Amino acid sequence: MEIMHDKDRNQFRLEAEGLVAHVAYEITDGGLDIRHTIVPKPLEGRGIASALVKAAYGYAKEHGLKPVATCAYAVAWLQRHPEYNGEIGKDYCEGGSCAL
Repeated sequence: MEIMHDKDRNQFRLEAEGLVAHVAYEITDGGLDIRHTIVPKPLEGRGIASALVKAAYGYAKEHGLKPVATCAYAVAWLQRHPEYNGEIGKDYCEGGSCAL
């Protein structure tokens, strides 16, 4: 899986089978906040969302940014990976939503 960082669009992207999966983020207040995670249905179940979130938070750590999650998937990912010392974004709404 080759993950590309599209800084102009604030996205980490992956293309497979002619489809695009991505995480979109905002950088504010010293944090990289994943706002939503999109993986097309035909690509689900392959670990793509996890790889995209990991790439984004790896970039955050490399650049001295705090991992922040507004997207419900990213919140769950941070809970599974406490070593990232992430936090839940102020706009997070429980119930599986993302901040589109």
